[in-house]
Amino acid sequence: MVYQDQISLSTSGHGDMHDVTDRVARVVAASGVQTGLAHVHVIGSTGAVGTIEFEPGLQRDLPETLDRLIPPGRSYGHEQMWHDGNGHSHLQATMLGPSLSVPVDAGRLLLGTWQQIFFLECDVKPRRRTLVVTVQGE
Repeated sequence: MVYQDQISLSTSGHGDMHDVTDRVARVVAASGVQTGLAHVHVIGSTGAVGTIEFEPGLQRDLPETLDRLIPPGRSYGHEQMWHDGNGHSHLQATMLGPSLSVPVDAGRLLLGTWQQIFFLECDVKPRRRTLVVTVQGE
């Protein structure tokens, strides 16, 4: 069985993180799948998904760490081509990745106690985002 739904988000721009765990869990519950996989994918090249302990310290630490590793700047080839201020946004999102798969057992996401699914906005301006959740299994 395959079931698919979408989650819509509005972001405030670079570094805005959202805990989407409960919303993904609702899609899994609606799917009726008891054993399988839930796959979460963001549409767009400047957003990322992953897992983290979703708490205020890490909500600050992750974007700050990414900015230290891949800082905003004008020297990126993307900036030289498009002059839109988000070359680092594309690179940060690529580094984290646009998708995540989580096992489903007994109709529930198999996540650790301190493990939540997040969406991170890497772009420099507010965006309307769509996450596609595909649940496969039996």
